[in-house]
Amino acid sequence: MATNDRRLKVTELDFDDIKNNLKTFLKTQDQFKDYDFEGSGLNILLDTLAYNTHYLAFNANMLANEMFLDSASLRSSVVSLAKSLGYETTSARASTATINVALTTTSTTATMPAGTAFTSTVDGVNYQFVTVSDITASNTGNLITFANTPVYEGTYLTTRYTVNSDDVDQRFLLTDSRADTSTLTVKVQTSASDSTTTTYTKATDITELSSTSSVYYLQETDSGLYEIYFGDGVVSKSVVDGNIVTLQYVVTNKTLGNGAVTFTPPSSIDGVTTINVTTISSAIGGAEPETISSIKLNAPLDYASQSRAVNINDYKVFVRKLFANTQAVSVWGGEDGSYDFNTNSASSNPEFGKVFISVKTTTGQNLTSAQKLKLENDLKPFKVASITPVVVDPNTTFLILTVNFNYNTNSTTRSADDLKSLVTTTISDYNTSDLLTFGAPFRQSKLTGLIDDTDTSILNSSVVVSMGQKFTPITTSANSYVINFGNALFNPHVGHTSIIASTGFNINNDTTSEYFFDDDGRGNLRIVTGYGDTDTVFSATAGTVDYTTGIVSINSISITGVSNVDGSASTQIRITATPNSYDIVPVRNQILEIDTSNTLVTANVDSASSSGTAFSNTTTGSTATTTVTTPSTTPPTSAY
Repeated sequence: MATNDRRLKVTELDFDDIKNNLKTFLKTQDQFKDYDFEGSGLNILLDTLAYNTHYLAFNANMLANEMFLDSASLRSSVVSLAKSLGYETTSARASTATINVALTTTSTTATMPAGTAFTSTVDGVNYQFVTVSDITASNTGNLITFANTPVYEGTYLTTRYTVNSDDVDQRFLLTDSRADTSTLTVKVQTSASDSTTTTYTKATDITELSSTSSVYYLQETDSGLYEIYFGDGVVSKSVVDGNIVTLQYVVTNKTLGNGAVTFTPPSSIDGVTTINVTTISSAIGGAEPETISSIKLNAPLDYASQSRAVNINDYKVFVRKLFANTQAVSVWGGEDGSYDFNTNSASSNPEFGKVFISVKTTTGQNLTSAQKLKLENDLKPFKVASITPVVVDPNTTFLILTVNFNYNTNSTTRSADDLKSLVTTTISDYNTSDLLTFGAPFRQSKLTGLIDDTDTSILNSSVVVSMGQKFTPITTSANSYVINFGNALFNPHVGHTSIIASTGFNINNDTTSEYFFDDDGRGNLRIVTGYGDTDTVFSATAGTVDYTTGIVSINSISITGVSNVDGSASTQIRITATPNSYDIVPVRNQILEIDTSNTLVTANVDSASSSGTAFSNTTTGSTATTTVTTPSTTPPTSAY
């Protein structure tokens, strides 16, 4: 059957294919003959046409990608698509500290205005911390105290706009991309001649709005700035010509203010110059604006939750929105477990009517009491029925590894120390990539496989695992403690060798004796002095060890001092235990982390492979003997 060779093929997108299609098309005509000659002018025109077609195809492909949230790469596109789902991106966040400010004065009251600046130093650099609202307090005994005052790192700015409907391009913008929208206050003054001012609040649920609701809306623009806009007079109150819109907010240095502890007050507050500042909690929470990957993850989940926290995934989304410094979050319902604040330990005992939330921050610090309370209060508008959100600290379990590997000296020019360094790096990389977050298990087989692949000379490896947890004893009174490893402990039979150990401590103000915890293999926690065969049992019933659940309970004890840990002064005691399985699975608020400073890596030369021969022949008289040399199959010494 005849075909129409004049028909132009348009399915190819590569440059060479486009040009070849053009040549195929030109073969069907007689007017131009030099299109297939590389040095001709017509061939250059074909190159130009092919390039132009290729550019158009590429741009069309990029444009199509930007139309979908999953494939969009430009922030402006991702933000716009997220907005269509009703998702508001998180701006930069200022480091926040809590302080008490005391004025020595005989005045009845005093007001600390918004924008009052305090200074602090982090890593030798001065930073400014400001208040974001007017605070008034009364005198109590010649002292006026502004208690638990939050201060935000940055500069307090005020931006004003006069509403002009004739300016079709007018926008009410926060003028700096480092603006912290959580500090934003929006006020609308009636006119230049009428100072009547209304404070607007941010709209959160349009179903509760009316034509008189004084609310504003917030969105990120394609330039990266945040924009305030108002209602249309139907859904919510609109602004009219002559109104003066006042925006007050903090422009922050984001993460740089984290860790500020000591704050210097201004020269005077409301005319008072005798000022004392006490830090309640150091600065934390400074964060970069929400990343593109975070927006792509959270926007669909936020849309699915429909502004209601019903299941654990909904709570994870809202926590990330409400606390910008969230690196990872774990949520479990009361039906799956509870949390005992007396022992600071999660358990499998149900506590219905609550949802427990544990947050790992980007700074590595636990949330302060004030931050936990604020997060709990921020979550309340989204919860359903009588569910109570409770924020608890993460629980880090450290994995102390004993690693042995055999290598063939004939397969490498590296020394044993070089190989140990490479293996140590492999372990550190595994720690970073596979652990350090909620729900991430430690898999022994995966780590040994990675170690074996570190260098071609490594023949095999073994990893022995010990778990460790730290707790801070109260040295001023007797207290009980609970350590929950969340995994079964090794105890193959009653009376087995002790698998619990600890760093040293003092009790009852006895500074001459150093004490340690261990177990008797029968479920009893003991206190001993000395090590190994030379230890002396001070108390045979210091607590209990549940080998099945991994819970170590310490009876009430007066710990009055703590020994050095890893050669450095410490306020914590570390308890270690041997797990029943070398695959460790974290539960609830537990996070696994390899203790790289105490992990021991040993390189062993494999004698059979490194000798260069595995067989040797010996002849004595008329008798010939063949000796086969095989490597030892005895495993490395185990903690068991």
